[in-house]
Amino acid sequence: MVKKETQTIEALLDANNFDFSTVKVLDESGKIVNEALMPELSDEELVDFMEKMVFYREWNERMFALSRQGRLGFVAPTAGQEASQLGTVLATTSDDVLFPGYRDLPQLMEHGLPRHKAFLWSKGHVDGSTYPEDFRAYPPQIIIGAQYVQAAGAALGIKKNGRKAIAMTWTGDGGSSQGDFYEGINYAGAYKAPAVFVIQNNGWAISTPRESQTAAPTLAQKAVAAGIPGIQVDGMDILAVYAVTKAAREFAIEGNGPVLIETLCYRYGAHSLSGDDPKRYQPEGAQEHWRGLDPLNRFRIFLTEKGLWTEEREEEVVAQAKEEAKQAIQDAEAAPKQKVSDFLKNMFEEADQITQEQIEQYEAKENK
Repeated sequence: MVKKETQTIEALLDANNFDFSTVKVLDESGKIVNEALMPELSDEELVDFMEKMVFYREWNERMFALSRQGRLGFVAPTAGQEASQLGTVLATTSDDVLFPGYRDLPQLMEHGLPRHKAFLWSKGHVDGSTYPEDFRAYPPQIIIGAQYVQAAGAALGIKKNGRKAIAMTWTGDGGSSQGDFYEGINYAGAYKAPAVFVIQNNGWAISTPRESQTAAPTLAQKAVAAGIPGIQVDGMDILAVYAVTKAAREFAIEGNGPVLIETLCYRYGAHSLSGDDPKRYQPEGAQEHWRGLDPLNRFRIFLTEKGLWTEEREEEVVAQAKEEAKQAIQDAEAAPKQKVSDFLKNMFEEADQITQEQIEQYEAKENK
């Protein structure tokens, strides 16, 4: 058993390490509590981390407003998970292949997805899932946990091709209860495929609390059965998330196999904007408790004390997010409207006879 006070990256990446205590660099008051794990980042990089978190917090607000206006379809809120989402993806490179879930549009945009494509995906438009061939990412997976199997296969392909890259994927705590989750980490572990698997443990699989899903004390320890390292990290601490993910990526590309990372975080608000009300199933005070651990507040204090952040700069970033969201929704709404015949044409590369007959039937109606 590795003691918490001797927590190091080397120990955390040992598959025989059974200490799953939470990795932390910054505490809730923005103070460094583990100098050994503090990532080497310039002042400019630290500010960039904060700008991105502020940007996507405001982007979440824009998605909420657009959804209420009926201009977006499916929206899964991201507020509260900025450190988890960005801390992981910022440790990747453009050579890595991403397999996001439906809450992971910020990671895709940071990887290079045009903003309007994110809105098109939410609107259910086919162009929202149409990517350039050189863009190493797949559209968000709507089937819970299925992206883990996809990532395992892609990681093996990366290994066979001799590329110095990883496949990275995310799921929630509910996804870690799916069969695909276990199959994915087991397969990647058996073949030492370079994958980094992330569980964003926000405490609730829609309305099912994490403690009702599994008897495992942590989700990180599920890695033990696959013989791979498992690490639990404070998902409200972007420096800890980044440090752990960067080390996991280096570990994987060096041929050591995959790593499972559990980020302890929280989503403010509903599972999605399609109907559920967290006030009906979360205990009183839960929102207030987690807002006291807000990743933006924590990092804001840290940067302000270093003289790197101001209220004026934050207002500028918020204004930028509003402007980019405004332009992105205009671009998304300018896309050609989809027709029933388009949906049928997109079903197969070459339509079978019955589908072709249906295409012709609907085209005749649409052309009237």
